[in-house]
This record gives sequence, C-alpha cells and structure tokens, in this order.
Amino acid sequence: MRHISRLILIVTGAGLVSLLAGCGTTTRMPVGGPYHVTAYRPHDPSAVRVRVSLSQQNVYVMEGDRCLMAAAISVGLPAKPTPKGSFTIYSKQEHKRSGSYGFSVQGNRIVPSTGGGPGRYVGYPMGYWCEFAPAYGFHQGFVHPYPRTHGCIRLHGEAAPKFFALVRIGTPVNIAASQPEDATIGPKVQRVDDSRAPDPPASVMISDGAFEKPSGSLLE
Repeated sequence: MRHISRLILIVTGAGLVSLLAGCGTTTRMPVGGPYHVTAYRPHDPSAVRVRVSLSQQNVYVMEGDRCLMAAAISVGLPAKPTPKGSFTIYSKQEHKRSGSYGFSVQGNRIVPSTGGGPGRYVGYPMGYWCEFAPAYGFHQGFVHPYPRTHGCIRLHGEAAPKFFALVRIGTPVNIAASQPEDATIGPKVQRVDDSRAPDPPASVMISDGAFEKPSGSLLE
C-alpha cells in the first residue's frame, strides 16, 4: 500500500497501526514510522463483531473475546460527527471512489474538482469501502491523531484491506464514545500520525495504483 496509504481523503458523510503484531503487542514504533498490522482469520466469520471507540479513535474487530485486529482510525469532526449506535455492514466495494471530491482530467492536466465542468471527473479513492449507514463507511485514507473526517471512519492503507477481508455483509458494528476493549487492548494500539504525509502524484490518485494491496497475506 505504498501509494494510497499516503493519500489525504477529504470526504463527507453525505458524499463521501501501528506495528501491531497482533492485538496484544506492546511494541511501539515512532509516530509516522513504518508499521505492520496483523489480522487473524476468524474461526466463524458469522461471529465477527466490530466495535469503534470514538474517544480513543480505535477500531476493534472481535470474535467473541478473541481480538482479530485492532487499529487506530480517524473519526468525524465535532461539527460532522461519526454516527453513534448499532449498525451492520450492508455494502462493500473494494475500489470505491468519491462522488463529491476528486479530479478533473483535462488532456495532460489533472486539477482538483467537485464534479461538473470540463474534463473527465475521477473521484478520490476511498478503497475498501464498508458502508454501515447511508453514505457513512469505513475506508482507506490518512489517519490523524485527532478527529478529521466528515463522518466516515478512515483506516490506514495497511489496515483497510485487512478490515475489508474480516467483515462481510451483515457484520454488526457498534460505535460509541468508549468500548470495553479500551481498557485492555486500547493502550497497546500503535498510534498513527499521517498529518504531515504528502499527497502522491495526481496521476496515481486517478489510477488503479491508488488501490494497491499490501504485500503478503491479509489474514493470518
């Protein structure tokens, strides 16, 4: 995920971790440094549950008491909060693109665009989209150490495809200010700060290279 993991995806809810060698690791790399997220294959995919802690900006993918994956996330700004409550994943799209923010391709020029006007519109990549409420979903993007999105939940490029592999249509999602796992798993989750990461070239942003998967297997 060498390209898209460095994307700034500015998406709206309406339109739009860690060297985590398992959920119990205490290994911590410097903020912004390289990391690897381990995700474990569930014994029973129907038993997978997702829990989101807004205060800790963590997502926990659980199978009973077994932690399959835990990762830092970015959640909604106070003015555009991530919705709280109980939901289910009802739509998955690996190569999702925004319908509201992106680029206009005008010959050899690629310029920012919100759609309309001259040129061919190509939306910002929102890879590994997992929708849990109308126009709200988990997706790949920059992860900041503070609320940053317009309601969606961003996972770093290392974590997003693994999350996508763990959940399925019908997987329950609970989003709350805090979760029981905050006290046990939460302190061991590597924090991520992509706030200073530069955008990749626009030519990558509009290409399938924006959806490159990480090397190696997704699930252990």
